[in-house]
Amino acid sequence: MDVHTALHGITCPLVTPFDDGSIDDEALAGLVDHLETGGIDAVFPCGTTGEFPSLAPAERLDVIERTVEHADVPVVAGAEATSVAETIDAVENAATAGADAAAIVAPYFTTANDPAGNRRFFEAVLAEASLPVLLYNIPQCTGQRIEPETVAAVADHERAIGIKDSSGDLAYFLSVLERTPDEFLCLQGYDAILVPSLRMGADGGVNALSNVVPEVFREVADDSHGDRARELQAEAIAPLFEACTTHDFAPATKAALVERGVLPSDDVRPPLVPVDDTGPIAEALDRALAVGDR
Repeated sequence: MDVHTALHGITCPLVTPFDDGSIDDEALAGLVDHLETGGIDAVFPCGTTGEFPSLAPAERLDVIERTVEHADVPVVAGAEATSVAETIDAVENAATAGADAAAIVAPYFTTANDPAGNRRFFEAVLAEASLPVLLYNIPQCTGQRIEPETVAAVADHERAIGIKDSSGDLAYFLSVLERTPDEFLCLQGYDAILVPSLRMGADGGVNALSNVVPEVFREVADDSHGDRARELQAEAIAPLFEACTTHDFAPATKAALVERGVLPSDDVRPPLVPVDDTGPIAEALDRALAVGDR
């Protein structure tokens, strides 16, 4: 399956498993097996849930290489950076590692003083990129959103294949959907509004909690316009998402994966800390699994 086709389904933004602070390759392989058994269409290492800011450049390359080695599905590699040159280098590293596509964000810390600045940034990266590129809108982390007009302006570039929107703003998502060509993928990255987005025309999802219950997300994708998808969104995904929102999604997702027996450790890197009370997450996970088994 090629990456464009795979992204019409469910892509999992992988956590990065650690063992006493080091990357745990055996746990990563086990996670990928868990996801593929659950029906995930593609995987996304080194995203926000993968704690990319806490990884050294060599470690990011290592995680991507190991993911490509373990996975039998397409790999979209995080290539997030603040400068054009560094972003291009990150895309090239992803290509060297064997990834099928790369995801890039708007520059953070120093944000654009005008939307034209982000357009220049993306156009400069796309002009040099050797991989298909997915824009990644996550304003709560970057300090700015990628304006719909900016997305529309670069959507026709041959290297731009789509956008992952993790803003949680459905109106924004629908605006981007309306302004971009049909072949430009609009992917919902905010789990709480996955089914509404699919019903309004989203092409697929990139969802952190698919690490934990991939089979639930698989069923949602297969029945996105049916009553079963609505039931799974309301009774499985939404309660688990709510239980995780009081924590960063890397610690919360790892806590749930440990509860399910997929990962041996919920270790995260500073500035993150593990979830101190996993009771609500465990309760929501049990409920999600029970609803998924109906």
